[in-house]
Amino acid sequence: MGQNVFKGIEIVGTSSESFSHAIEVAVERARQSLRDLSWFVVAEQRGGLQQGRLEYQVTLRVYFKLESGESAAEEAVDDLRNALNGRTKEKRKRR
Repeated sequence: MGQNVFKGIEIVGTSSESFSHAIEVAVERARQSLRDLSWFVVAEQRGGLQQGRLEYQVTLRVYFKLESGESAAEEAVDDLRNALNGRTKEKRKRR
């Protein structure tokens, strides 16, 4: 077995449908920014009310394999944070 190192970050997915759909939403969004996404852990489930309607919220810790070189991992984390905030690399470059 090879020697690998993984990094984990915390994200929150929401859905008006179910807890499982909130998980799917969060994981799909993380996949858009993180390469080698390996697994996740459900840290917390909670509900909220948004304009009188139920909202399912799930806090996940998602883990991905680090590439050789710390800068690649840090860039991946930054990319995920920006994606979750609705920003892309192109938008950041224009600043």
